[in-house]
Amino acid sequence: MKKFIAFSLFIALSFSLFAEEDKPVVAATCSMIADMAENIFGDKAEVISIVPIGGDPHLHEPTPGDAALVNKADIVLKNGLTFEGWLTELIENSGTKAKVYTVTEGVDAIGSLDYENSFDPHAWMNALNGVVYAENIYKAGVELLPAEKDFLENRFNAYKTELENTDKYILEQVSKIPEQHRVLITSHDAFQYFGNKYGLKLQAVQGTSTEAEAQTSDVANIGKQIKESGVPAVFIESTINPKLLKQIAEDNGAVVGGSLYADSLGPKDS
Repeated sequence: MKKFIAFSLFIALSFSLFAEEDKPVVAATCSMIADMAENIFGDKAEVISIVPIGGDPHLHEPTPGDAALVNKADIVLKNGLTFEGWLTELIENSGTKAKVYTVTEGVDAIGSLDYENSFDPHAWMNALNGVVYAENIYKAGVELLPAEKDFLENRFNAYKTELENTDKYILEQVSKIPEQHRVLITSHDAFQYFGNKYGLKLQAVQGTSTEAEAQTSDVANIGKQIKESGVPAVFIESTINPKLLKQIAEDNGAVVGGSLYADSLGPKDS
């Protein structure tokens, strides 16, 4: 009981920390969605990511500060597709009255081959899926701020064009890679949407969630893939311990090509 009272007091004292006066608060579950929301809302709302940059949304453990944010929020934007397993409990504990929007609504989700009603949540890896995300955020924005419809629509259209140009750019860049080398080896299986859209074969140490444990067979398959494809480099996501994939690369004559931003954006200007 004492813990609950202290927790509630913390929420009450924290309300003023999150938003500028007279601006609605938009709580996004992860940094990718927050960034999209900032592109749509501009200066009309205070957009805050529940999981901070560099954090892993698969493994996030909500804090009292998260509950205070969600309590204060006017709307919550979530990815869905089994990405934020902690969110339902957080919302219930926060006592929020915010409306929750699933921004993957309308995405052609990749289903799991192993688990019924389970999906790959990393849909933003296809730039055109990003348009779906952005449109859902725009619609949520119009419901929240109907007087700003024209402003939000103009920003959505500009962002849509940017995403469509990004899609074309990725296709052009991938086309420059010899077909036999279009192989992407990563720490966890977050790039199926990217690979399917842009023509890359994928191999990962872990499954679609970073909660999954790497299996001996996965390690062996990756070593085989490196040798057969002749790819010179593997890539490690910024939110994942690099030790295992570094060792696999070293054992099979490859190097670590750099960090990928999969479940989190990088720091500003990275």
